[in-house]
Amino acid sequence: MMDELGGHYWGMGWWWIIVLFIIVAIVWMALKTMNKKNNINTSFGKTPLDILKERYASGEIGKEEFEERKKDIM
Repeated sequence: MMDELGGHYWGMGWWWIIVLFIIVAIVWMALKTMNKKNNINTSFGKTPLDILKERYASGEIGKEEFEERKKDIM
């Protein structure tokens, strides 16, 4: 009798909302993780090579050390 009145189907109708919420949460977490990985080098706006060039330009390191460390980075 409940099936004819729709009692059974009311519970089934909410599952699509739960599944949709789970899918949205998974996509959101995946995008957040990928964005975090992409921003590792740019989080401070400078790459290791930029920092090395600044140190060389300021005279903190010499040409030999600059070239050696540049090879290590590249």
